[in-house]
Amino acid sequence: MPTGAGRRSLPQGSHLCWLLCAFTLKLCQAEAPVRAEKLSVSTSNLPCWLVEEFVVAEECAPCSNFQAKTTPECGSTGYVEKITCSSSKRNELKSCRSALMEQHLFWKFEGAVVGVALVFACLVIVRQRQLDRKALEKVRKQIESI
Repeated sequence: MPTGAGRRSLPQGSHLCWLLCAFTLKLCQAEAPVRAEKLSVSTSNLPCWLVEEFVVAEECAPCSNFQAKTTPECGSTGYVEKITCSSSKRNELKSCRSALMEQHLFWKFEGAVVGVALVFACLVIVRQRQLDRKALEKVRKQIESI
């Protein structure tokens, strides 16, 4: 009796598929949000641009080395814009995303997509050649046995 007889197994490629599915589920799994009662948040400690209208005083620009070290708004994107809130007349800094930075991120993403597509295209070509060789061998064996 051959090894594994009577036992159904997955086709060879399905093991990898199941492994990838399990990894993806584990990666994307998130805890259910804990239901919390409404919290009263005082608006005094929030930046004015979250709670009132504002006008952009200086357009989005890269942070200087000094600003990057001292200003928390520069930490997330490396760019900051100066705003003036309408009601309180406060001048504040607000983190922003520059068009140039977005363009760089877009082209990095496009490059990654093209790279992945090329890798998988090569894998398809290699696999197709393997399958063609196997089919050719089967045909040869059939012709030899006649």
